[in-house]
Amino acid sequence: MASLTHIDETGAARMVDVGNKAVTERVAVARAVVTMQPETLALLESGGHKKGDVLAVARVAGIQGAKKCSDLIPLCHPLMLTSVAVDFRLDPEAACVHIEGRCKVSGQTGVEMEALTAVSVAALTIYDMCKAVDRGMEIRSVGLLSKAGGKSGDWQRETPPEER
Repeated sequence: MASLTHIDETGAARMVDVGNKAVTERVAVARAVVTMQPETLALLESGGHKKGDVLAVARVAGIQGAKKCSDLIPLCHPLMLTSVAVDFRLDPEAACVHIEGRCKVSGQTGVEMEALTAVSVAALTIYDMCKAVDRGMEIRSVGLLSKAGGKSGDWQRETPPEER
């Protein structure tokens, strides 16, 4: 069984030493889903929210979240991200917003946490901007979809049947 990399032999938390790892291109894609009332989704779709373009603000917040990941997650390395993209897909049938974040770096450690932070912060921003009209929103299904690069190679989440 694999061991936890952020815990040393005495059980103390530690930042992983990546100094001897090769610099490679690394990419990670994460997702989150925000469920809401159909009327709330209609406000997002029409751009009729009184606070402005919710998805534009959420996109910028997600990008900023990825850039600030090491400030939020104590043992993450600060990374010089080469690309961050946050995209949204409105799903009127399910009354939700699907969020996808993609982060890229040429470096010695992966960008999974940055991608997860991007979609989480974007989802929280949607909640914050829409809570006045819908306090019952839920943030669901935050998870890594794929990662590429590095010593451990590529990984892809199997698509759940409900998303095929």
